[in-house]
Amino acid sequence: MTPQMMGYDRAITVFSPDGRLFQVHYAQEAVRRGATVMGLKSKDGIALLVDKRISTKLLEAESIEKIFKIDDHIGAVASGLVADGRALVDRARVEAQINHITYDEPISIGILAKKISDHIQQLTQYGGMRPYGSALLIAGVDETGQRLFETDPSGALYEYKAVSIGANRNTVMEMLESQYRTDMSLEEAIVLGIKALYKSMEAKGEVPTIEIGVIDVETRKFRKLSESEVKDYISKADIKKPDAESAARPEREE
Repeated sequence: MTPQMMGYDRAITVFSPDGRLFQVHYAQEAVRRGATVMGLKSKDGIALLVDKRISTKLLEAESIEKIFKIDDHIGAVASGLVADGRALVDRARVEAQINHITYDEPISIGILAKKISDHIQQLTQYGGMRPYGSALLIAGVDETGQRLFETDPSGALYEYKAVSIGANRNTVMEMLESQYRTDMSLEEAIVLGIKALYKSMEAKGEVPTIEIGVIDVETRKFRKLSESEVKDYISKADIKKPDAESAARPEREE
């Protein structure tokens, strides 16, 4: 970077001469280095999956939370800076409760996703504040059906049938683009997601620590799968795991 560009690099949300906001770009890079997460819509529900990144055996796996319940019918998964993701989840929960109190009805997923993206975008406009270094996948079932949205540190909002964010995104997206079908059952979607997570870690000789959340179309209730349920799905995926020596996990950034 040239000395002339350094001022735009250090200033918060100031456009460079070539039209870039470097701080937003760096926030997006924080997401790309985050945990591998994905969401998949199916004909009977939505699945959210994440690699929890257990960096040491001394860590209590239950203490790492990457999948969150926003409302009874909405779940979210975060990638990037953990604390920023938690702050966005808290904001989403408040917005959902405000809608309950104001209109006496659950918030629609599209409206919630737009409110969160509007909040994220505001932090790209003012000095003295930095963008969120985290992105969310917001999933839920409402009167419009299954909805799956991705927020971005720039404030952009996208809706997907299936999507991945975080580290190894390209590997996962290639597999989803080739094997995902809109008529998949929820079980088939979960199995495909597990296979994609394992494939993304295969080159590194690592075994992902998977957490899964689901929302069923009939009940419209979000819940996290138990450890035994996750193991059952992994067995259905028929994964060939790397040996114990190659599966040793080095310490990595959250």
